[in-house]
Amino acid sequence: MIQSQIDLRPRYGEVDQMGYVYHANYVSYCHQARTELMRDLGIHDQALEENQIMLPVISINLRYLKAAKYDELLTIQTTLREMPKTRAVFEFEIRNEANEKICTAVSEVVFVDSITRKPMKVPEMIRVKLADLF
Repeated sequence: MIQSQIDLRPRYGEVDQMGYVYHANYVSYCHQARTELMRDLGIHDQALEENQIMLPVISINLRYLKAAKYDELLTIQTTLREMPKTRAVFEFEIRNEANEKICTAVSEVVFVDSITRKPMKVPEMIRVKLADLF
């Protein structure tokens, strides 16, 4: 199992008239957290692009438990529980400043060759970096 954590503060433009984070922004927060977990492992978006690897999201499911507010420090924990094969499943838990769980999410991505646009097995460059962690 691999875990990573990031902190962020919702910006003014990400909240609605009630002062709560607009629901669709949680998807962006999860994407940012997933990108940072991959970066922590030495897997950068630029390297993926240079190796003709895309990671389109094929599903995402969010469960809202409590509203996040403007400028409130949020902590997002990202978990990858198993070695990907052709798909990778990322789990997210978002907590507020009071350490209350406010949202959970699960996102599934598939490895795709950017030239053929066809699914592929986990690329070797990724498999090698993950192998010792599982």
